[in-house]
Amino acid sequence: MSSELSTRYDASLVESKWYSAWEEAGLFLPDPDSAKPKYTITIPPPNITGSLHMGHALCYPLQDAYGRLARLKGMSVLIQPGQDHAGIATQSVVEKNLRKEGLSGAQLGREKFVKRVWEWRKESGDTILHQLRTLGCAFDWSRTRFTLDPKYHEAVLKVFIDWFNRGLIYKGKRVVNWDPALKTSVSDIETERKTIRGKLYYVKYPYADGTGFVTIATTRPETMLGDVAVAVHPSDARYSNSIGKILILPLLHREIPLIADQYPDPAFGSGAVKITPAHDPNDYEVGMRHNLPMPVLLTEDGKITSEGGSYAGLDRYEARKKVVADLEAGDYLEKIEDYDIPVLVSERSGEVIEPLLSEQWFVKQTELATASIVAVESGVVKFFPERYNSIFLDWMLNIRDWCISRQLWWGHRIPVYYDEAENSYAALTWDEAQKKAADKKIVRQEEDVLDTWFSSGLWPFATLGWPEKTPELAERYPTSLLITDRNIINLWVARMMMMGFDQMGDKPFSEVMIYSTVLNEQGKRMSKSLGTGVDPMAIIDKVGADALRYTLMSQTGANQDLRYSEKKTEETRNFCNKIWNATRFVLMNLEGPAPTEPGELDDTDRWLLSRLRATEVTVRKAYAAYDLQVACQTLFRFFWSELCDWYIEVSKSRLTDQSTKATPQWVLLKAIEAFLIMLHPIMPHITEELYSHLPIEGKAPFLMSASWPKLPADFENPEAEKKIERAFELVRDFRALRADLEMTPREVVPIAFYEGNLGGTEGIVRSQAWIAELKPGKPEDGQFFSVASGGVDMHLPIGGLVDEGKLCETTKRELDKIGKDLEKLDARLQDATFIERAKPEVVERDRESAEELRERFRKLSDRLGLLKCE
Repeated sequence: MSSELSTRYDASLVESKWYSAWEEAGLFLPDPDSAKPKYTITIPPPNITGSLHMGHALCYPLQDAYGRLARLKGMSVLIQPGQDHAGIATQSVVEKNLRKEGLSGAQLGREKFVKRVWEWRKESGDTILHQLRTLGCAFDWSRTRFTLDPKYHEAVLKVFIDWFNRGLIYKGKRVVNWDPALKTSVSDIETERKTIRGKLYYVKYPYADGTGFVTIATTRPETMLGDVAVAVHPSDARYSNSIGKILILPLLHREIPLIADQYPDPAFGSGAVKITPAHDPNDYEVGMRHNLPMPVLLTEDGKITSEGGSYAGLDRYEARKKVVADLEAGDYLEKIEDYDIPVLVSERSGEVIEPLLSEQWFVKQTELATASIVAVESGVVKFFPERYNSIFLDWMLNIRDWCISRQLWWGHRIPVYYDEAENSYAALTWDEAQKKAADKKIVRQEEDVLDTWFSSGLWPFATLGWPEKTPELAERYPTSLLITDRNIINLWVARMMMMGFDQMGDKPFSEVMIYSTVLNEQGKRMSKSLGTGVDPMAIIDKVGADALRYTLMSQTGANQDLRYSEKKTEETRNFCNKIWNATRFVLMNLEGPAPTEPGELDDTDRWLLSRLRATEVTVRKAYAAYDLQVACQTLFRFFWSELCDWYIEVSKSRLTDQSTKATPQWVLLKAIEAFLIMLHPIMPHITEELYSHLPIEGKAPFLMSASWPKLPADFENPEAEKKIERAFELVRDFRALRADLEMTPREVVPIAFYEGNLGGTEGIVRSQAWIAELKPGKPEDGQFFSVASGGVDMHLPIGGLVDEGKLCETTKRELDKIGKDLEKLDARLQDATFIERAKPEVVERDRESAEELRERFRKLSDRLGLLKCE
């Protein structure tokens, strides 16, 4: 067997070999056996502009892991891949490419520009799908869908038309996130929140009757040109006699009212806020409540409109400088302060987002949200971790209308057509619209496209063939699981739920796993532009996909932030090497046919099989709870500590004896087989390679198509566990004593004594504590050191084993150093200023360090006493 398994684990050879083998064997396709339960995941479709980042390196292997787990559980699995057309992102990329050619989209016109985008998509759009293969993702590539496929496009239009005809879609004005560079509205997910250092301007708004002024504070003084009122809280006593009075808008000298509204915070500054309904969502709500005018101050590219009087035509930032200068010259500027300003920045263009009142298409969501709310409240759809249930419900219970239009060319063009009188008709085609219009001539189609989240909201059912009644749709909707990021619960999960219940009459998925956000080692967001990103492909080239998968998944559980570090990946590579070498060791000790189940087991055999069963129970429950951190930790501890560090070491003498080796061989094979199967969803390649070498009769042709371990109930043996763990604990303490005495590990000592009952584990203690002879009783003479554990005292005579003089000197030096360190720590902990100002965790860490030093000081002092040092 050993000749077949390489002496060294090479991830690149193993991973490429098995991915091809799985695909050629058709294992990525759903099992056609109709008797098998169906398990379906429709992956979050990555953008066609995307290339692999660390978030993807966790997200998509998670989809794969749960698909592999379901296969092991005997299900017919479909992991449905695909891509999103990513309207803004893709249009932005192609526009940049055109600029390099000295062209622009405007010069090409809509039709030629869209053609160029399709050409770019053909050349570069599949990059990330190829990278997902490198990660080991066993998706059914034969079914890959794209959100602008003709059939998918038709599905999107059908939902729009249905909602339009039901009065759920309407055109109206709202304040939206506006990108002045891309000249389109953008969703929250397409923006980044940043804090920039800026200025807070305090501006005096005089009363028209000359009785004084009201001071307002603003970070965007140019927007005052669009002010239509100043608002104060009705409970603010400072303005009790002024509400309803007229103010003069500085610079434009327009009369505006002082109004009372619940929006202003009386505790902030003067308690008065300027109201610019067209350029602030909160101001818009105030404007609606008070029926205020809503002049639009900015153009689509961020310039001042004619509403700004003499400032018209200026860029918004140029206008700011001029407005501030004119306010100062007119004695309207009370003061200017430095201020940290929270802003939204467009993820695509880098421009600061401008809130802008714009005519857009909207969906009424309140009615659509009801079924989704009931589903989560009743547990029909469950979020993991559970706290996201309340986050989802909070959003849905307070849901507002959804702006679904984007001022782009790339995407699903809104299927609304207009006749000469501007009557609108929703239709699949121009001809269909003309039929609906009858004798009125259709003259144009709506220019805007739909928000990308509208089309991706259909993903769970449109990818399965809807609106056609396909077999896949009938068998696999609702899907089983959605795995996604917490940042798109509102933008995507909510939309899929609403569309699924509305169009299919059922939930789109049963469970939603929210995975962790991958941060860098310092806990910062990974970003290429910030220089904090890490390229997963480079990591895969270095250590392999399995090592990267385990590194990320082993930190994925109830926590929602994980920190990536190369150190953790190196540790995982070491784990891979450990798995490889230990399995190779076991195979090297096998000769002839596979060992059969023995009739007699000893206590260590029973202990390991009991630990194997306990591991399987814990891992199975952890997978079911979407806590991969616990699953990985449990598997790691079982293999590294229990199987390798203890069982293999204890069993080496039996493995070299022809008369006893069959039993530990059988136990090791049973344990390794079960371990490899349980680890397979996380590390698919190395587990498949090692499984292929196991001499097990009747095993599956691939681990990927094997069955989850079924371990007999009688493997569970609490008595054996207690007995063997007690012996191991004694060994640990004895090894610690040896280390304390600076003795060489594994160097056999001639004799040790014990008092108490070892319960038949003398052989384990002797071999694992590296003792030639273990005798009951106590040394009769000479110096010895002792440890006590589990009711047993062990004594180690040190005569001739240690240099007592040297040990005395090193002990004194260490005591001296500990004393000084303790003195410093105690002084800091007695400093009231330190206790008051330091973080609680820092204080607690210092207290724990002090206690550890005191315990070490006590042990060293005892050592000095026993050594009788001068």
